[in-house]
This record gives sequence, structure tokens and C-alpha cells, in this order.
Amino acid sequence: MTVSEQRQALLNILNRGAISSLFQPIVSSLEQRVIGYEALSRGPSNSPLHSPLTLFAAARYHGMLTELEMLCRSHAIDRFCALRLPGKLFLNVSPESLLEQQHYSGGTLAMLEAKGLTPDRVVIELTEQAPIEDLNLLQTALHHYRDMGFSIALDDLGAGYSSLRLWSELHPEYVKIDRHFVDGIHQDPIKREFVVSILQMANASRAQVIAEGIEQPEELAVLEEIGIDWVQGYWLGRPASVPEINPELLAERLNQRKSTSSDDAPIHSLLLPVAGLNENTLVQNVLAFFQQQPTLNTLAILDDHQRPIGAVQRHALSQTMLKPFAQEIYSRKPIRKLMDTDCLLVDIRQSLQRVSRLLTSRARQRLEDDFIIIDQGVYKGLGRGIDVLRQITELKLQQARHANPLTLLPGNIPIQQCLERLLEQQEDAQLCYVDLDNFKPFNDLYGYGKGDEVLLALAQLLRELCDPQKDFVGHIGGDDFMLVMRSKDWRQRLNQLDQRFQQLCLTLYRPEHIEDQGFSAPDREGNWRKHDLLNLSIGVLQLRGQHAEKIDPAYLAEHASRAKHDAKKIRGFSIALSNALQLASTEQAPEQKEDHHCQII
Repeated sequence: MTVSEQRQALLNILNRGAISSLFQPIVSSLEQRVIGYEALSRGPSNSPLHSPLTLFAAARYHGMLTELEMLCRSHAIDRFCALRLPGKLFLNVSPESLLEQQHYSGGTLAMLEAKGLTPDRVVIELTEQAPIEDLNLLQTALHHYRDMGFSIALDDLGAGYSSLRLWSELHPEYVKIDRHFVDGIHQDPIKREFVVSILQMANASRAQVIAEGIEQPEELAVLEEIGIDWVQGYWLGRPASVPEINPELLAERLNQRKSTSSDDAPIHSLLLPVAGLNENTLVQNVLAFFQQQPTLNTLAILDDHQRPIGAVQRHALSQTMLKPFAQEIYSRKPIRKLMDTDCLLVDIRQSLQRVSRLLTSRARQRLEDDFIIIDQGVYKGLGRGIDVLRQITELKLQQARHANPLTLLPGNIPIQQCLERLLEQQEDAQLCYVDLDNFKPFNDLYGYGKGDEVLLALAQLLRELCDPQKDFVGHIGGDDFMLVMRSKDWRQRLNQLDQRFQQLCLTLYRPEHIEDQGFSAPDREGNWRKHDLLNLSIGVLQLRGQHAEKIDPAYLAEHASRAKHDAKKIRGFSIALSNALQLASTEQAPEQKEDHHCQII
């Protein structure tokens, strides 16, 4: 396509309004719902200018960027309103278009007014494709948008020409991390540290971080662990002209990984079975309902399908009805006219830990306020923020009581509870019983202080090498530790554990013991002899979900311990893999089931 042909094709698109709008959902992983959509524009499907990169590059080259962006903006607003999409609308705007002479102010606001859309539901998303020379003029333009009620988002943070400077100068309400830093973040510690830094800066500037480009559940899990709540990407929803969000599928995508932590237990126990009210209930009847139940603070407002669409707080409704003429104006109006649509919805499968994070992340949410509990989008009842705080506190106190006093890792009771949850969930896992070879003679020779130093260092290594979202680390006592690993790369993690442990121990031995590859100390009978340097022996019991109904935690602990003893028979670092569970699941005689088979790997 020649330059003149490209210009004519662009003019045809502008004259005919031949633009299509796609919408990609932006999701809150904590609230497990769509909180907005980014509008994405495309040229005609049969045109060389179909691609947005080509289309906007051509408009920029031919000096028609403002005209094209206003057309895309108008079309996106029309479609967003026609589809009645919930949440906020994110509109891509090139900063240079705001600085063009032909840009006219008030155009976007007029589009919204024509469709009945308020500016507080629209986010101007700055997409930087070229250096910005006049930052002061851009600030003036953005202040103009803010004065009208719009919010500002900075797109592709880390990829633009001056994105960090724009952030510091413009103070956007939203910051979108470039997809480059999200792609493979679960395998790249540098990307992880970059995102952690961005979140820290965002918290300091009170900006909401949005991570885009998520295509794998492992990426989502790392972002959630870091503390990123708002996410976007193919894993959660592709751009579509008519986006359809399946709440059940979305919840499934957001809950791919379950934790073994006790404070990640579901919130069933917090459920208050308070009936909700239909959106057409008259305000006077809602007031009567509150009067009949003086301890009730909140009522959920439901549609005809029992799905919550809002909430009414007792104190807020009372204040409204005390205003002059409020009784005459509202008493016989449906409650949907006065309900709060920005209510907090929490799926009943959410964990205490995530609900606690959610409550503290919402500036408007007070601990004494209630939140709405749903099951796959359907109303179940209410929960109270103060109850979440109380239960989290009780769990933390319980964990502290049952933690190992030296390493502060979960002790035997939490380990038992972890195994019970594992069997209840019928999940695949590896139970790894970790033991130190020659620890007692090392402790006797070097002293208890040095021995405690070894145990503390090993505990820290175990924490670092296990995935907190998948794996569990416990301290049985002495030099015995228990890992419950659901990470697929568990063998590589164990091998890495050995390498790092050996590097660490080199800093603890005396030089002559390193040179001699051992040390002399009394054995358990009190006889002096030479011992090898410290090594790890690990017994691994592989649990498959289908075996869970046939065994109990005691069986798991016993056979993991047997596997550990088999590993200790091998000199140096060793991993013994037990197949006791496979034997237990077969229809053999009791005496045959007691046979113990172990494979050294």
C-alpha cells in the first residue's frame, strides 16, 4: 500500500465511521468479579489498516490522530452503553492527541451525556507511543479531564519513553504494568522484584495497580502473592465485541491453586443466613424490616435471579430518610433507587486470608460493616468484617502456640491439620520427611549454639525454596522437618535445597574438618569415631488424590518416616521415594500391605 493509498483508506474509515470496538475485562482477583473493561479499537477486517498498531501509526503519520481517536472513543462509548456492561470503561488515549491543535475540549463529556454515562465510570488510559515534549501542557489537559470527573490511568508502565516520569508528574489513579514484566513472572525473579517495586511505589502514591497480559495461572498466582488485585489478560477473558463473563468459569480460573495454610480455610463459618430483599421492595418496607431486626446493619438487594446487585446500610438509609421531604419522595419508591451498588461481594470459597486482604484494600469498607457472601453468583448471606479480623487473630494465636519455639515453623499439630486437609481435598502431593545426617555428633562437638544456627538456616532455606501458595513447611522437632509439596518441580527444588545447604555449611565448619571431609566426635554409644559432614536425607511419600479415602494422617506420617530411614541408609545426600501408598490402595492381604518398598533417586 502506497502512502497515498494509505491516506485514502484512512479517510474512508473516518468518513464511514468504519471502526469496531472490542472489550477486554479487568478483574478483581480478590472480589472475583469484573470491575471494568478496556475498549480496544480495530479497523475494517478486510482492510490493511485492521490492526490497531497500523491504524494508529497511519493516523499519526497523516496528522489525523485526533479525528481517529474521537471516532474510536465515540464508538466505544456507544457500544459500552448499548451492551450495558458493568464497571468502569477504560478508554485508550494517546497523550500527543491531547496536545494537537485540532483537539477540542468537552467532546468526550458530550458523548457521555448523550448516552447517560457519568464521567466517574470512565478512565482515560494514556498510551505512550512517542516522546512527550510538552509535559506541562499535558498536565493542563489531564487536570481538565479530572475536573470533569474522569480518572487517569498510565498504560504499559516500564515500556514507554518516560513512563516513570509521567507517573511522578501526573499522579494517575491507575497504573498498568506492561505485559513484558508479567510474562513468565513465576520463572523470573527479576520481573518479580520489578513488580514488587511498582506495587510499593503505587501504595505510596495511592494508585491502583493493574497487571495486564496474564496468560497462565502460575503468573496470576505470583501476582496475587505479591499483592496485585486488579488483573487483565487472555487467561481471564479475551477481547470480544460482545463480552460474556461466566461467573463460575471466572471463579474457577481465579482459584486454580489452593493453599495448605490454615488461614486459607474457606469462610463458611462466617456466614450469617440473613434473607435478602428484591430490588422492587418499597423503601417503607425496608425501613420496617430494619425496625423488626434491631441488630441488623445491612440488607442485600437481589434481582429476580437471587443475584445481589446492591446493599443498604441501616445508618445510611436512616440519614437519607431524615432529610426534608424524604418520606414523601422515597417511601413508595423501590429500594434500588437508594441502594449502594458498590457493595462488597465475597465468594463463599474465598479464604480468610484473602477476605482479610480484601477488607483492608477497600478504603470505603469499615470493619463494622457487613459484606455479601455469594455462591457462584447467587446470594447466600452476610459476613462481618469484625468476625474476619477476630478469626484471623485466633488462627494466628493458635499458630503461635503450636509453632516450633526455635524456628517458629508450624509444629506437630499444624502438620497433622495440614495432612487432614490434604486428604480431605484429595489432592496430589509429595510428603517429604527431611532429616540431617550426623547432626547429633556435630551438635556435641560444635555446641548447641552452632547446632541451632544450622537448624535456623535450614528452616530459612526450606521457606525460600517452597512455594507458599502450594507447599507447606513444618518442623517436627530437633533436626526433623516435614514438607508437603504440590509444586510440579519438587525434585528440582529438593536438589537445589541440597546445593544451597552444602554452601551454607561450608561457612560453619572448621577448616580442618572441611579439608578432611569429616570430623571426629562421640557416637550414640559414646565411642569416638569419624563422622561425615552434615547431609540431608529425605524420604518422599507420593500421595495421589484417589488414595485419600483409604488412608489417614497417621499412615502418611508413618510411611514418610520409613522412607526417611531408607534414605539415611545411603551415605551422603539421598532421596528415597516410597510406593507404600500404591500398595495400600491394592486389594492385598494385610501382611502384604505392610511390605515396604522404597526407591532411591
